[in-house]
Amino acid sequence: MAEKSKKSVNKQPRVEANKAAGTMMKVQYYRSMICTPEKHKRVVKGLGFTRLNQVVVREDTPSIRGMVNTVPHLVRIVE
Repeated sequence: MAEKSKKSVNKQPRVEANKAAGTMMKVQYYRSMICTPEKHKRVVKGLGFTRLNQVVVREDTPSIRGMVNTVPHLVRIVE
């Protein structure tokens, strides 16, 4: 019988460095999501946007960066 190999799992998330530093980023919703795929609409809603030209402050984590990279034509990072 084949045994499953146990890989060592790093239990500390990579985000800990960003949380310790308190890195935040401002994201602006500047293009309308009319005629975009439903998935893009859900991503914009998940980022917390409710109206056009709104700026929200989010923690700089890989998950938020991935969401912003999913819809770069609708949102932008404001420094």
